[in-house]
Amino acid sequence: MSATVRTRFAPSPTGYLHIGGARTALFSWAYARRHGGVFVLRIEDTDVERSTPEAVQAILDGMQWLGLEADEGPFYQMRRMERYKEVIQRLLAEGKAYHCYATPEELDLMREEQRACGDKPRYDGRWRPEPGKVLPSPPEGVQPAVRFRNPVDGVVAWEDLVKGRIEIANAELDDLIIARADGTPTYNFCVVVDDLDMRITHVIRGDDHVNNTPRQINILSALGAELPRYAHLSMILGDDGAKLSKRHGAVSVMQYPEDGYLPEAVINYLARLGWSHGDDEVFTREQFVEWFDLDHITPSAAQFNTEKLNWLNAHYLKAADVSRLASDAAARLARRGVDPEAGPALEAVVALYRERVGNLNELADAVELYCVEVHPAAEVLEQHLTEAARAALASLKPRLQGVEWERAALNQAIKDTMAEHGLKMPQVAIPLRVALLGVPQTPAIDAVLEVLGRERVLARMGRYV
Repeated sequence: MSATVRTRFAPSPTGYLHIGGARTALFSWAYARRHGGVFVLRIEDTDVERSTPEAVQAILDGMQWLGLEADEGPFYQMRRMERYKEVIQRLLAEGKAYHCYATPEELDLMREEQRACGDKPRYDGRWRPEPGKVLPSPPEGVQPAVRFRNPVDGVVAWEDLVKGRIEIANAELDDLIIARADGTPTYNFCVVVDDLDMRITHVIRGDDHVNNTPRQINILSALGAELPRYAHLSMILGDDGAKLSKRHGAVSVMQYPEDGYLPEAVINYLARLGWSHGDDEVFTREQFVEWFDLDHITPSAAQFNTEKLNWLNAHYLKAADVSRLASDAAARLARRGVDPEAGPALEAVVALYRERVGNLNELADAVELYCVEVHPAAEVLEQHLTEAARAALASLKPRLQGVEWERAALNQAIKDTMAEHGLKMPQVAIPLRVALLGVPQTPAIDAVLEVLGRERVLARMGRYV
């Protein structure tokens, strides 16, 4: 085995990249980065009926958005068919695989009889060559499958880097089909050849693959290959402790940018799903790579916590570069049909709101109010733009026409109006917010005035006073 650490992420494009797959990709990527190794991306697209180009692209887009760059690949299994067939011929020639002529109907009947006897359904080895065993003549017109000749004695054992030692008796494993009757190789076989050819040293994947591992180890051993180390990650549960589903967040990773999440927040959150570094909750990608190991991955299930993800996203929004957030807000507004150039400088508006919002969509919602003509709901107008409030705004408007346009002077103009009418700050500020932005809650009103600009402020106030 290569002295260089080589990991791989090998999704099947029968669905989109979801949170569980993204965590597997992140851990595989981080382990390679931590050890100065190589991270390989492999698309396991042999399920032709269920694989789609759209799902492939969604996987690639999700990896790019998360910043999980592959050092090699993407490799596609469908482009490696000749290699798989070459290895199958080698196993046949060495007597480590054999042709099986059992029809699907025969196999179904075999399993029914086994279930009727209370036995575990499994291939009974009827076409497996054995010393002294006489096999029937191959039936005419039946194309054979190819089965791997699995050892019948002993155990398959490995030291799982997450779950500890795992042992499975060979007697529990039947002879796996490695090529179907139409000649196409099967998943478990392709994975073995790929891991061998790509010199994978560490296989980090979900624990739904534990049952595949002994079969893959036996095939690797039959090929004389040195075995990779295996690390099986436990499943992710939803907020309610049930298996993660779409309502919990098991959606395409590309739904997260749509929903207004920053990639660094999602990366930070995924890193803490089943792994920890002391009590650290917030850390950069660089810190994660520096700290990451397999020793601190918990073998128990991780639980998805939407509230924690939202908290992290808000944290990263506060720290993000204002110009980056403004650019994102402009793109979101443009997709809504709103001209982002129709309002004041976006960076100034973003700076007002980035500590008040939880995601990029909320930020765009706030910025939009500065770029469009707002129409407050009738009940909001009735509640806040009372006769007394309108009178106060009528007094404030001429003050704003001549005041120096900076926060201190604007604040003083509001205070002078409060004093003139015997009102408190909310009794002036809230109606002013409704008149300007259509909502009763905003950042500090003097900051809003400063950013919105004299011309827009006076024009928007003029609709009511």
